[in-house]
Amino acid sequence: MKEILELLEHNARLSTGELASMLQKSEYEIEKEIAVLEKEKIILSYGALINWEKFGDDVVTAIIEINLTPQREVGFDAIAERIYRFDEVRTVYLMSGNFDLLVIIEGKSLKDAANFVATRLSTIEGVTQTRSHFMLKAYKKDGVIIEDTERDRRLVVAP
Repeated sequence: MKEILELLEHNARLSTGELASMLQKSEYEIEKEIAVLEKEKIILSYGALINWEKFGDDVVTAIIEINLTPQREVGFDAIAERIYRFDEVRTVYLMSGNFDLLVIIEGKSLKDAANFVATRLSTIEGVTQTRSHFMLKAYKKDGVIIEDTERDRRLVVAP
């Protein structure tokens, strides 16, 4: 099963036939294993990594560090759940170190992202401090180089 996960993580567009051929299994075995992985919520989603900037859509990404006061009996979980339910929120991690939650959000503009932090995140009970960092340029995301400018630097050999 791990081999299927590794292949799909790298390229979710692989068909069951291609996976079967690569792993020397039948398509039926692959379909069965993928169904189990989906049912057990090991495979959560299939997606494409899109360079929206190149497409022409301006998206502002912000990383927000959040300090919290944990709630009795639920710790950080209830506040984290409230935060990850916002549409603007793309990612939420519980962290060790100088802050409790790392939240990644996307907005249409710098003003939208700042407004979200000021009016929606900061006002949640238990949030004691936020620090925002705005992404200026992405070079690599989820293991993929955004704009690979590497050229073939070998010398041309002419006959």
